[in-house]
Amino acid sequence: MKLDPKHTQQAAVAVLGSATLLTLTALVFIIVFVLEKGLPVLNWAFLTGAPQDMGRAGGIFPAIVGSVALTLLAVILAAPLGVGTAVYLTEYTRESRLTAVIRFGADCLAGIPSIIFGLFGFILFVTILQMGWSLLAGALTLALMILPTIIRTTEEAIKAVPLSYREVSYSLGATRWQTVRKVILPNALPGILTGIMLGVGRSLGETAAVIFTAGASLRIPASVFDSVRTMAVHFYLLAREGISVENAYGTAAALIIAVLSVNLLAYWMMNRMIAKRT
Repeated sequence: MKLDPKHTQQAAVAVLGSATLLTLTALVFIIVFVLEKGLPVLNWAFLTGAPQDMGRAGGIFPAIVGSVALTLLAVILAAPLGVGTAVYLTEYTRESRLTAVIRFGADCLAGIPSIIFGLFGFILFVTILQMGWSLLAGALTLALMILPTIIRTTEEAIKAVPLSYREVSYSLGATRWQTVRKVILPNALPGILTGIMLGVGRSLGETAAVIFTAGASLRIPASVFDSVRTMAVHFYLLAREGISVENAYGTAAALIIAVLSVNLLAYWMMNRMIAKRT
C-alpha cells in the first residue's frame, strides 16, 4: 500500500516532535525536581563550610574544591592529547586501515562503562604506580575517559573547516604546521571547545571511577597526591548511606548548577567566537 507523501510528512513531524518534547520534558523534570529539593538547603554557609559528622551537618566546600581541582587537572591532561591526536589524524595522515583502527578504538573507549575505567585506574595508577587514592590518579583516569570525546569532536570541527582555507594558506607559502596553527585551529576552535566542555561536564558528574582512584577524603587537598572527594561522590555517599538526604539534595543542586553554568559559559564563548568571525 502506497502512503500519501503528505500524510507521511505529517506523521514524521508528529513522531519527531513528540520525541523532542519527551526528551525536553524528562530533562526539565529532573532539573526542577532536584532544584526544588536542593535549593532550600543552599546558602553561603553550606557552600563555604566544611562537612561535619560525615556530612550530616556543615557544608560542601572541600567537595567543591575537589570537583574543580579534579576536573581542571583531567582537562589539562586530556585536551592537548585529544586535540593533538585529532590534528594528526586529519591533517598529517591519509585515510588508511590504521586511522580506521584508531577511530574505532576511540569510539569503543567512549562506550566503556565508567566502572571499568575506575577498575583500570585503580590497578594501574593506584596500585602498580603506587599513587594511592589521589587527585593525580583520579585525574589521569578521568582524562582517559574524556579523551575519546575530545578526539572525535575535534576531528569533526577540523573537517568542517573549508578546504579552500588550506589551499589559500598553502598558496601563500605557509607550511602545514603554520596552516594548522594559524588557520585550521582558530576556525575549529568553537567545535574544539564544545568537546572540552563535554569532557568537563562528564568529569564533574563522574562517581564510580572517582571513588576507585581519587578516594573520598573530606579534607581539602594540599597536593596532587592527596585524596579528594567530589560533589558527585559526596552526594552518592550521603544518599546511599542515608547519612543526610537533605544535604544530599543540596549537593545535587549545587552540582547541577555547576554543570549548567559550565555549559552556558561554553555556549556564550562559542557564540562570541563565531560572531567575531562572521
